[in-house]
Amino acid sequence: MTQTTAKLTIPDLAAKKAAGERLVMVAVGEVLTATWAARAGIDIIGVGDSLGMTLHGHENTLAMTVDQMIMHTQAVRRGAPDTLCLVSMPYGSYATPDMAVTNAVRMMKESGADAVKLQLGREGAHIIRAVADAGVPVMSHVGLLPHRVHMLGGFKTQGRTAEAALDLIRDARAIEDAGAIGLEIEAMPYEVGKAVDKAVSIFTFSIGAGAAGTCQLLNGYDLLGAFDTFKPKFAKRYANIAETATQAFTAYAEDVRAGTFPDDDHSYRMKPEEAERLAQLLAEEDST
Repeated sequence: MTQTTAKLTIPDLAAKKAAGERLVMVAVGEVLTATWAARAGIDIIGVGDSLGMTLHGHENTLAMTVDQMIMHTQAVRRGAPDTLCLVSMPYGSYATPDMAVTNAVRMMKESGADAVKLQLGREGAHIIRAVADAGVPVMSHVGLLPHRVHMLGGFKTQGRTAEAALDLIRDARAIEDAGAIGLEIEAMPYEVGKAVDKAVSIFTFSIGAGAAGTCQLLNGYDLLGAFDTFKPKFAKRYANIAETATQAFTAYAEDVRAGTFPDDDHSYRMKPEEAERLAQLLAEEDST
C-alpha cells in the first residue's frame, strides 16, 4: 500500500521540532529502496556514506568520494523525487572552509539533495559557518562520528560520563550557533541524546540514542535485513531480505542445474508454421 505525504521543506524541520512532532528517516543509496521508502511515506531519506559499508563492502565509511555520493543521491532522487533528501559529505571533502564550500555547492547542484551533512563540532564551527554562509542548508553530527573511527578506536558509544555528555552538548550548541539547520545524534545513552536535543532549537535526528530527537533514523539495509554482516544493538530488523534473497538464488541455481528452468512458461516460442518454415529454409540452405 502506498502512503502519500507532502514533501517536507527545510523550514518545516524546525517547525516540526517546535510542535513536538516525530519524523521518520531511513538511509538508503539506490533507486529500489528509495522507491519503497517513498511508497511507505518515509519523511526523509538520508544518503549516508555508510553505504560504503552496506553497498560497497568497505570496512568503514572513509573510502567514499564526492563523485560516488553524488551518483548515489541521483539514484535516490529518481526513486523518491518528492521526499526530502539529505546527503552526507564524505571524509576529506570538508577539511577546510574553501574545500567544504566548493564540495557542498557541487553536491547540491549535481545530486538533487535538499541539504548536506558533515561531521564537525566546536573545532569545525568555522567550516560549518562557511557552508551556511554560502547558502547551503547544512547539518552536522555529534556522538559517534564514523569519520573519526580510527581516533575513537572503533564504532563505540559516546557520552557515557557526565563530563563526556557535557562535551557533546557544547558541540551541539556550537553547531547551531554556526548556522546549521540540524544535527545527527548518534550512539549515546538516551539521557544524553535527550539533553543534546533539548540544548538546541534546530532539527535533530537520532540513531542509537533511543527516542531522543525530533526524527528517528535507521539504516534501510539494517531494517530490511539486507545487510547482515553485523547488526548494531540499536538496529531493529523488520524483515530478513538477505535470507529471502539467498533462498531465491539457491532455488534458481537448483532449477537451472536440474534443467527445470527455463520451462515453456518462461520461454518464447515460434508459431508452429514458422518453425516448420525455418526448418525447411535451413534444409534448403544446407543442401546447396
